[in-house]
Amino acid sequence: QVQVVESGGGLVQAGGSLRLSCTVSGLAFDDYAMGWFRQVPGKGREGVASMAPAISKTHYASFVEGRFTISYDNAEKTLYLRMDRLKREDSATYYCAYWTYGGSWWGNEGNTWGQGTQVTVSS
Repeated sequence: QVQVVESGGGLVQAGGSLRLSCTVSGLAFDDYAMGWFRQVPGKGREGVASMAPAISKTHYASFVEGRFTISYDNAEKTLYLRMDRLKREDSATYYCAYWTYGGSWWGNEGNTWGQGTQVTVSS
């Protein structure tokens, strides 16, 4: 069974940086994708960035605008999200997810989710 555990959230000033980590255990095959999503109270969860490690491809939401970088350490089975030039509107609970890739950059209702980590950007 795949388990996903995020860490690295916190409070940061606008314009600052933060790195989120997501450790995945129980991976059994190569055709998978992993990604970061975020959610604020009262709104739906939205995709931020994702990648398919086996083919070394990444995908970003348009609002990222080059500020975030997703990466994966295969030896450590850890997914990272480096966030630079943070804005107040980036404040949210960030979730890591895992799914069977199959060409889908955001997965579907079958995603395996972590518990989330809070990111708060102050002005």
